[in-house]
Amino acid sequence: MRIARTDADAEMTQGVAVPDESIDAVETIGAGDVDSDAGTEHVPAHDADWFTAVVREHATALVRYFARRGPRQDADDLAAEVFATAWRRRADVPDEAVLPWLYRTAGFTLANHRRKPVDLPVDEVPEAGTGRVGDDPELRALFDAELRGALASVGERDRRILLLHAWEGLDGEELAAVLGVSRSGADSALSRARKRLRDAWGDRQTF
Repeated sequence: MRIARTDADAEMTQGVAVPDESIDAVETIGAGDVDSDAGTEHVPAHDADWFTAVVREHATALVRYFARRGPRQDADDLAAEVFATAWRRRADVPDEAVLPWLYRTAGFTLANHRRKPVDLPVDEVPEAGTGRVGDDPELRALFDAELRGALASVGERDRRILLLHAWEGLDGEELAAVLGVSRSGADSALSRARKRLRDAWGDRQTF
């Protein structure tokens, strides 16, 4: 069984532009914005030109990441928030793994965004424990009902790993960097997640 990239991918990122907020930030950056106490060995090339190149190279991937997992109208703003974090923490961004670092930051950004309270009329507030597969943005992006059900049953962490692998194409060192674990840890986590999905899929096919 293979989790395909969704047919909605092309539609959700069609005409995607580099987030304006990120480019605007670059235009206002001057030499004085770099900490004078930080030695050049810490941020040798992480200047405005480096940041502009990072945004232009990875903006579409980040917007697609958020569009797959939530409302499309939020994707640009969330991507811009990640890039703003990347600029503030530019000394921490590894040159050999920029995109995995951005994806890891995107995961935290998305989790914080989902925790923000939403004002709802009293009659629309769901009862505790009544969440449905259709309420999960990640699962709504998948069209096969059986696959949605199987993914919903494997748990949040397993689902996150499976979708990073299937949608963002991450494995090995890149997946390890996003998860914040070793390469062997990432390989094991992906293997376990795949097994749980196969088991969940098999269980659903027996009914």
